[in-house]
Amino acid sequence: MKESFFIGTYTKKTSHGVYKMTLDTEKKSLDHLELVAELGNPTYLAKSKRQFLYTVDQKGENGGVGVVDLNQDPAKVVQHAVTPGNSPAYVAVDEARQLLYSSNYHLATVTVYKIQADGTLQQTDVVTHSGKGPKPEQADGAHVHFSDLTPDNRLVVCDLGTDEVYTYDVSKTGQLSEVARYKTAPGFGPRHIVFAPQGTKAYLAGELGSGVDVLDYDAKTGKFSRVQSISTIPSTWDKHNGAAAIKISRDGHFLYVSNRGYDSLAVFEINQDGTLNLIQNISVEGSFPRDFALDPSEEFVVCVNQNTDNATLFARSLKTGKLSLLQKDVAVPEGVCVLFNQK
Repeated sequence: MKESFFIGTYTKKTSHGVYKMTLDTEKKSLDHLELVAELGNPTYLAKSKRQFLYTVDQKGENGGVGVVDLNQDPAKVVQHAVTPGNSPAYVAVDEARQLLYSSNYHLATVTVYKIQADGTLQQTDVVTHSGKGPKPEQADGAHVHFSDLTPDNRLVVCDLGTDEVYTYDVSKTGQLSEVARYKTAPGFGPRHIVFAPQGTKAYLAGELGSGVDVLDYDAKTGKFSRVQSISTIPSTWDKHNGAAAIKISRDGHFLYVSNRGYDSLAVFEINQDGTLNLIQNISVEGSFPRDFALDPSEEFVVCVNQNTDNATLFARSLKTGKLSLLQKDVAVPEGVCVLFNQK
């Protein structure tokens, strides 16, 4: 079987925008890299069920969200929803309310857009965070890095700059109202969060702390509480590292985190009580793995390495969760995000 996936990139060197690639599950290989849409620094991607691709977008001195219509052949950029300033770091689609959320690290904002009938966007709300943390990366203020849905359709927002995770209620018309706030250990730098399938446990990646917080989530109040903190790197590693992407298997048995600096994928076994055991740390065969993804079968993992312009393919054991190298040094320019093209 051949599974296609999109790759978001920076466009600072040789990349021209969003690319597409194929995973051949029989040959166990990656190939057929092709340009899908020309955009500036489309570093994160989200796709709607109506086949619109929403991307981080930088157009000159303006930043925001780009809209790519995948229903056309070739795909066509139909909107640059940009305003003066830096581009965001994350985008997410809310299918039930037909909203889109973007998280701006530099501007410390969460922006909400209504998705129109033609797939284009109209802004409905923006929230700005304030505060700072103890580490140099946090000294200049709040840094919103992630906003996406909780299992009960609230919005959870990770602020790397303030060491906080916000929970917001979202109205049908796309207005945000804060309901809870969780504070991590100082300097943890919350970056991304994922939820266990049952929805009562969450796993928070701390970029600056190179760790994962295991959290209980109370759907009644929207509050998080810490159960466990665990490192993503060996205690002997004394050079720079930043935890980045975090993913969970559909069965809720295994968790994966990318390390930028130690340049690995950390593999955790999830115990019955939701706590974690680190069972593997495997090299990504490149530098600065900002993102990776499990394929639809979850028998493969694709990782892109931003600094070395390559992708790496791993086989994944459904039983043990562990990864084994299949292919490395696959040319991908400035790869940042991996999104499988599921219907």
